[in-house]
Amino acid sequence: MLPKCFLLLLVSGFCFSATLLAGSGTQPDFAPKADEQQLPRAMRSRMRVSPHIRVGRADADIIGSDNRALQGAIDYVAGLGGGVVDIGPGEYEMHDALHLRSFVTVRGTKGRTVLRMAKGASSALAIDGDYGEEQITVVNPDGFAVGCGVTVWDDHAGGFHRTVGRIIGRNGNTFAIDTPLNADCMVHDHALAAIVFPVVSGCNIQGARLEDVIVEGNKQQNVHTDGCRAAGIYLYRGFGTVIANCVVRDYNGDGISFQQSNDVQLLGCVSEDNATLGIHPGSGSQRAVVRECVARRNGADGLYLCWRVRHGLFEGNRLEDNGRYGISIGHKDSDNLIADNQVLSNREEGVYFREETAGMAGHRNRLEKNRIENNGEAGGVAGIRVRGQTANLVFKDNIIRDTRPAGQQRQTIGIRIEADAGPVDLEGNSIQAQTQIEDQRR
Repeated sequence: MLPKCFLLLLVSGFCFSATLLAGSGTQPDFAPKADEQQLPRAMRSRMRVSPHIRVGRADADIIGSDNRALQGAIDYVAGLGGGVVDIGPGEYEMHDALHLRSFVTVRGTKGRTVLRMAKGASSALAIDGDYGEEQITVVNPDGFAVGCGVTVWDDHAGGFHRTVGRIIGRNGNTFAIDTPLNADCMVHDHALAAIVFPVVSGCNIQGARLEDVIVEGNKQQNVHTDGCRAAGIYLYRGFGTVIANCVVRDYNGDGISFQQSNDVQLLGCVSEDNATLGIHPGSGSQRAVVRECVARRNGADGLYLCWRVRHGLFEGNRLEDNGRYGISIGHKDSDNLIADNQVLSNREEGVYFREETAGMAGHRNRLEKNRIENNGEAGGVAGIRVRGQTANLVFKDNIIRDTRPAGQQRQTIGIRIEADAGPVDLEGNSIQAQTQIEDQRR
């Protein structure tokens, strides 16, 4: 009879051999596949499953009804390297901007997720705010609170010199802010602080995405703010950001503004009833795509190309019933394609090239297959007006007309080319106007 230890050894060996035989030919292949490559700025490949969290007023991973809950979800996902935040239906009160983060997609519930700007406040500064200082002292602190977004400026510190930040501390009438003042804000120049901010903000980010969110600006209860530093949806150095199927309305400033932000895509968005500009790309934002958007009933221009907007595509948009121009193009805004847009019933010219000297004009822009119709409230308005030393424009296959009854027509000039303009190539345009082409060039 065999010893027990020998039997155990024999059985163990048999089991081990059986395991090897059973696994023969079925061992998973864990080797990297030929198409697997590391991400551009990480030592890993792209994953099929990434962080995903739900935030909402109910039935969500994070429950809340204001910007704090939303921001907590976004910052959590951003801390994991990026992913998706879904916002449930309902209205969320915004006391500070919703700050987008790199590689985070923020998705609302289509037609049902509303970010509503809370009632604002404002006060004169009690003492000067000095350049680089990280606190302000206000005369009236009512409405100012820790966690609120704040903007500081004076008569000489407008535009990009405004400071937009957050209040992070309080000592009586003095409030600490999370960013240094961009400029001296002097009491004798009417320095002012206001609880006003972008409702959605993306600064110094890349690869973010925003979808299916409605922004309610509540302009009746907030002071006006400048589009260089704020808007209903605002980007500053927001490289490669995609904004899709969002609505911005009733903001006391610009609807959508993106500054110093290359490769932005604005797709299927609506900007309406805002105090100033509808859509405002600017400050060197290149290769923008603005497609199938609507800008209507805004206080100034529907689409305003600010400074150095180049190599962009503006296609299939509706720019209607705005308080100044349908489309405005100016300072170094060159090499853009503006095609298949409807530019309708704006208060002044349909398309307006601003007056600039040769080195700074909007050269080599192409307008193709646009419908430019019924613009102007005063008489003698042009469908397209070219000012300054702008040169090498191409206007091709556009429809330019005024279909209002004869006594009510205001867009009575098809294309006006002013005296200092350079070459303009006109090809295949259909123009119905008292004066089809008014060429003032010498």
